[in-house]
Amino acid sequence: MARPRKGKQHATRRSAREMLDGLRKAVLYARVSTQEQEREGFSIPAQIKLIHGYADLNGIGIAAEFIDVETARKTGRTQFGLMLDYLRKHLTVRGILVEKTDRLYRNLKDWVTMDDLGVEIHFVKEGVVLSGDSRSSEKFMHGIKVLMAKNYIDNLSEEARKGMKEKAEQGYWPTLAPLGYRNVRGPDGRKIIEIDPERGPVITRLFEWCATGRFTLRELADKAREAGLRNRTGGRPVRVSTLHRILRNRVYSGVYEWKGELCQGHHAPLVSAETWDNAQEVLDARSATNVRARPMEFPFTGLMTCGHCGCAMVGEIKKGRYIYYHCTGFRGKCGEPYVRQEVIEERFREVLGRLHFDDEIFALIQQAIREGHADERREHDERIERLRAEADRLLQRIDTLYMDRIEGRITAELHDRLAPVWREERARCLRDMEALFGAEDAMIDDGLALLDFARNAASGFEKWPLADKRSG
Repeated sequence: MARPRKGKQHATRRSAREMLDGLRKAVLYARVSTQEQEREGFSIPAQIKLIHGYADLNGIGIAAEFIDVETARKTGRTQFGLMLDYLRKHLTVRGILVEKTDRLYRNLKDWVTMDDLGVEIHFVKEGVVLSGDSRSSEKFMHGIKVLMAKNYIDNLSEEARKGMKEKAEQGYWPTLAPLGYRNVRGPDGRKIIEIDPERGPVITRLFEWCATGRFTLRELADKAREAGLRNRTGGRPVRVSTLHRILRNRVYSGVYEWKGELCQGHHAPLVSAETWDNAQEVLDARSATNVRARPMEFPFTGLMTCGHCGCAMVGEIKKGRYIYYHCTGFRGKCGEPYVRQEVIEERFREVLGRLHFDDEIFALIQQAIREGHADERREHDERIERLRAEADRLLQRIDTLYMDRIEGRITAELHDRLAPVWREERARCLRDMEALFGAEDAMIDDGLALLDFARNAASGFEKWPLADKRSG
């Protein structure tokens, strides 16, 4: 009984395959733009049903089906790419069946890619068949449809950006809530953010720990993990890089930057402005002094290459105390002999000796450098004056805003929204001015100190400890 049934099934499959071989072959492509559309359960099945009916009516065999559930704003859709690969490998399949233009592509790169394939495209709902033999007017009209589809999604994106900008300017965080907050709907139905009762307190303590200056970023990450801070997705502990972004995010102080502009948020801050500023000073100071530890034990490793074959020279200790350098032999066995470190030190001392110049020459160089920086000094002073003028202008604006509120010309709400932003901008101007004071002189002094160091490098080289000779 089993054998006849198996033979019948085999015959049925062979008959279906022969029937497909006798038809024109095409692939089916369907797409929905969002996960929500896919979950609704009607868009994809409706497209497939429509295309299968069209294929049966026109004697077209569907060789494969490709379904995408993602946006077409960018190229690289998973099933779209697989379909292109399939068409390149199966040269007998020269057609694509799709519901309409904007289901197949919404960007110009995909349009050019499809055109290069030289396949026949059937836009079922539009009643259009496009191929290399199509009239120029048909191709022109199709190009217009592609551009209109692209304009549609560009317009959606533009409107979304405008809406987010407007929302940000009104003091409402416009996107996914940062860690420590959560997205909710306010009493008026507007989407807002509020403090996450689980993660928010940990973020507050994180800033307080950082502001003390007693912990490294890795130690802060460990403390955050011990306090229970986890990512929203997957529940994994926050990484050091994520923690650094959190500590640099101004939103936790109640003020945030959006597209280069400061906005006073309506959300409750997790840290005070003072704590946030203190944390930034700690992070800035740590970045300025973050000197990488010396990675090598030997002072001349990485500074020399073999004169025979060009490979790197590396150090090696012999008998527990003698340091020799030799070629790595990366390009093959090299006959260059080992060299004692004392010999290399002597060669370096000879080279450094050529940098010497007397006090009179150094004084002339010093004078030339200071005179040559006159223009830079003038620009430096002008920048300080611009910052001072901007700080004064903001102070006047803050005072005027306060008087307008007292005399009833503006509402208290408008005052409370604008005043913190202007105070923050003025504080930034004052910080920039403070950083500029003495910066120009420090740069010149550092340059002269480097020259002075270089001219005495030969004599100093002998006195330096072995560990300092590489950095020197």
